[in-house]
Amino acid sequence: MTFGFAPSSAASLSTTAASAHRVLEPAEWAAAGIPLLRNPREVVSGLHSRHRPGPATAVVAVLDPDERLRASASFIRRPSPADGWMFRNALLAQLRRVVPHDLRRRTPVRTAVLLNCREGDGRWTEEDGAWMWGLRDACTLHGLRCGAYITLTRDGWQVLGEGRGGRRPSAVSTPEALGTAEAPPPSPRTGGAASEVLRRAAAR
Repeated sequence: MTFGFAPSSAASLSTTAASAHRVLEPAEWAAAGIPLLRNPREVVSGLHSRHRPGPATAVVAVLDPDERLRASASFIRRPSPADGWMFRNALLAQLRRVVPHDLRRRTPVRTAVLLNCREGDGRWTEEDGAWMWGLRDACTLHGLRCGAYITLTRDGWQVLGEGRGGRRPSAVSTPEALGTAEAPPPSPRTGGAASEVLRRAAAR
C-alpha cells in the first residue's frame, strides 16, 4: 500500500519549529525503556520477505507477547520534511487499518515495531529521530507498547539504540523464502514462535 504526505501551507510554515520538538535523540530513545527483540533478525527477515520494502518504504508491525506477528502494513513516504507529527499520523492510520486498538487495557500487551528502508547508512539521522517520535506517540494513542525502530539500508539492518544489526537482509538483497525467514534459531525457544511469525500475520 502506498501512503503519501501532503503537508499544508500552515504546516510548512511551522515545520522547523515543530520538528525541534518532534524528534527523539538516540540518548532519549535509549532511556525510554524500549523492549528488546529476542530475535531481531527473525523479525527483520520476516517483514522483508513479506513486504519486500524498497527505499522510502516503512513497515509497521504489531507483535504479540511471544513475538509472533499479528499484523503489519507497509507504505511509501513521499519526499517531505522530517516531522514526527506527520509520521505519527501516517503510522496511526496504518495501525488503525490493520489491528484494533488496545486502549481499554491497563497495560499494553502488544508491541509495535517499525522497519524503515532508506538511503544512506545505518547511523542515526534527524529523520530517524522523527520516526522514533512518531512511533512512540502512535503507540500511545493506539494502546500499544513502543517497540524497536529498525533501519534497512544497502549496508544491512540496524536496531537503533541497541547496537544490534546484520548485513542481511539489506535494502538491495533478495528476500528470503518465507520458510527460510521463519526457520527457528539454534537456541531453544518454546511455543514455535518462529514458525508462526508470518503465517499468523493479519494483513500486509
